[in-house]
Amino acid sequence: MANTALRDAPTKETVARLRYLRTSPTKIRPVLKLITGSDISSARDTLYLCPRGVSHELQKLLNSAVANAENNDNIPEDELFVVRAFADEGAIQKRWRPRARGRASRINKRTSHITIAVSRFSEEEISRRSEAGVGTTARRRTNRRPAPEAIETEEVAEAEKSAPAATKKATKKATKSTKKAATKTATTKKAATKKATKKTATKTATTKKAATKSTKKTAKKPASEKG
Repeated sequence: MANTALRDAPTKETVARLRYLRTSPTKIRPVLKLITGSDISSARDTLYLCPRGVSHELQKLLNSAVANAENNDNIPEDELFVVRAFADEGAIQKRWRPRARGRASRINKRTSHITIAVSRFSEEEISRRSEAGVGTTARRRTNRRPAPEAIETEEVAEAEKSAPAATKKATKKATKSTKKAATKTATTKKAATKKATKKTATKTATTKKAATKSTKKTAKKPASEKG
């Protein structure tokens, strides 16, 4: 629920607006009441678990408000909470449905203008939350980035580990390439020998045919001379 102590801080508000959403304001306001006065992490969890269909659009609008505060006002997400969240009625699109006896009934397709304002906690609240580890500060403590020296040592260790693997891959590739070259040369030699044997066989066959033809001609000539 909304915490009134969080609203007392006289700080600047950062606003994000969504206009002409095709949803009635009466469906949006109960969801906005759930996140008003809560910090950003709990508001996101509430919207994520909310079964209403409009909760997805409200999640995007809340993320937009947080991004505006971080980029424009330089306020970290840990120190933000939802100050105000409300939905106003927008333009109504009027449609008609035919009814009995030539009558028509009107359909109102309502739209909404949603506003979410976030602000910074008071200094007392920030110190209390930091001591208790509430919010995303606890996550940042557990998921803290390592120092640059540690990153460099990790990179060196990974490079040393990957070096023998790279050499093994290179040797495997070299052996594969040599095997492929050897197989190619063997196939070319086989093809050359096959072609040579075919050529010699055809030459011998042609020579034999020519010899047989010449012998036949010589055998026929004396018979014709005798006649």
